Amino acid sequence: MASTELFSVPIPARPSYPGGSVVCTTPAPKVYLLTFTSPSDNRLTPEFCAALLTALDIVEFEHEPGVVVTTSGIRKFYSNGLDLELAVTVPGFWEDSLYTLYRRFLTYPMPTVALINGHAFAGGIILAMHHDYRVFTDGGRGFACVNELEFGAPLPPPLSSIFRIKTAPSVYRTLVLEAKRFDGKGALEAGLVDAVGELDAALKLIEDRGLVVKGTKGSYGALKAEMYKESVALLDAKDVKILDLSAFRAANKKRKEEGRARVKQWRESQGRKAKL
Repeated sequence: MASTELFSVPIPARPSYPGGSVVCTTPAPKVYLLTFTSPSDNRLTPEFCAALLTALDIVEFEHEPGVVVTTSGIRKFYSNGLDLELAVTVPGFWEDSLYTLYRRFLTYPMPTVALINGHAFAGGIILAMHHDYRVFTDGGRGFACVNELEFGAPLPPPLSSIFRIKTAPSVYRTLVLEAKRFDGKGALEAGLVDAVGELDAALKLIEDRGLVVKGTKGSYGALKAEMYKESVALLDAKDVKILDLSAFRAANKKRKEEGRARVKQWRESQGRKAKL
């Protein structure tokens, strides 16, 4: 399928990450395909977030309204989420990079489609959930998973809220409390995605739903902001609690110590009663 390149935004390198780019092409009229490539697995670093935000600005302010589709230039990964160590050590990462990117997608003034063509774990599937529509590759290439359970991390309110809004309670439970890995078919059955397939499936979804014209009247972004106002408020909040693993683990350690002390006190009281 012929495609014209409109622009490219570099993703600067940083230690452990060689950099990359976000390339915008047009596989169909007024369909803006943003392909991000940041080896090895499209981690949501500050530089990645900034480049994708810039690409969204260029589409909105230099081109006609249409549809934005995001996908990966790395076939194995759509995005493997955060570099957790980086996320908790870079000042302002949550508020200025990650939450800003999620909010931009959630209220973007034209339709957005995530074409998930590889693994989408943790922050990666959360990025896709902030799009309006999702298309997941078929053929078993990649899984979607909220895997905080597997590495012992909580899910902060600005990250969990999107699942409460966009998924059924039973699906939310399976995602978060079981860390289930969904393939394309499973994700479709669970309502996490709208179609299964490749770029042609995304283009068909866009055509079938008449999405190209939806952002032309100027109210699309405002309508979404109202639909998802709970998530928008959490992403905007300046005092919202961010992910502090050391504080979380310290609080959990204290909770366990206090619990063991209560159990010990109870057992001692039961022993005294037995002697009576």
